[in-house]
Amino acid sequence: MWDNRYKEQGHAYGKGPNLFFKEWLQKFEPGSILMPADGEGRNGVFAAQSGWDVTSLDLSTEGKAKALELAKENHVTIDYIVGDLEQLQFEKESFDAIGLVYAHFSADKKSSLHRKLDSYLKPGGVIILEAFSKKHLQLNSLDPKVGGPKDIDMLFSMEEIKVDFENYDILMLEETEILLEEGRYHIGKGAVVRFIGRKL
Repeated sequence: MWDNRYKEQGHAYGKGPNLFFKEWLQKFEPGSILMPADGEGRNGVFAAQSGWDVTSLDLSTEGKAKALELAKENHVTIDYIVGDLEQLQFEKESFDAIGLVYAHFSADKKSSLHRKLDSYLKPGGVIILEAFSKKHLQLNSLDPKVGGPKDIDMLFSMEEIKVDFENYDILMLEETEILLEEGRYHIGKGAVVRFIGRKL
């Protein structure tokens, strides 16, 4: 599915970074950042422009091609790995930050992948997360242009975040409705969970 989407003309979710990610990333001292589900690279490229050492990963080779092109356009470099997070291994406690921007995993793997990502983050490192909440399903049914998974178990609740990232100082955790204007596939009112956590 993702290769087909990213094969299309233009950038599926635009070339600019997610606004919440952009706002919060700038509050932290640049270091190394892991960007799972980075797609066409809009957020990874922004992080590189902001001075971060970026490792992006995604399932899509088409996404990688567009991400590297976007990086070139912006005169930055990112390390982009195509592969399944479940199979990939990184060094323990090797990243200063992890960006999870609409990184929706299948329900049976979501918590285990969050724990895996946690193991790659240094103590004192931060997670920046924005993703659709379980309440988004209703908004999606009213306006499919806003996008997002149709499976409620792939969507997020604040309670799940607290359980999956229990060893974190919560700098921010909220569920809210926002207006999305990201490319062709995130357009309209969405219900999201936002989390900023610092690993203890």
